[in-house]
Amino acid sequence: MGSRRGARRTAIDVLFQADLTRADPASVLGGRVALGEHVDPFARELVEGVVARLGEIDDILASRAEGWAVERMPSVDRTILRVAVFELLARPDVPPSVAISEAVQAANDLSTDDSGRFVNGVLGRLSRELGAPAEGAGGAGR
Repeated sequence: MGSRRGARRTAIDVLFQADLTRADPASVLGGRVALGEHVDPFARELVEGVVARLGEIDDILASRAEGWAVERMPSVDRTILRVAVFELLARPDVPPSVAISEAVQAANDLSTDDSGRFVNGVLGRLSRELGAPAEGAGGAGR
């Protein structure tokens, strides 16, 4: 599990950097590899999956983040949410509760004091709509 957490953080880092610099995420990922950094295949899959489904993911976020336009969300929160939404939609090998818990933990570690609760609320709503159990998610936010 620890290696997947690290892979998620790498994917978040790559997508966050690409979002801030308006760079192509594949170029950011390639730059890391060119510098000799090992990029876990799971991180690569997350980055490529988010990029491939970005429009769909952002539409989902826009309709579930009450009172928040996607472009107005803090970039790190938006990035964390994008990765988690991709996992909820396209990674049946990742239990919804794990995707949500990991996203909440990342938000608590990397963003504001309120970000964990925000991420938990958005992902919890989506998980319920998808019919996926989100046990443990309620207590994951601070």
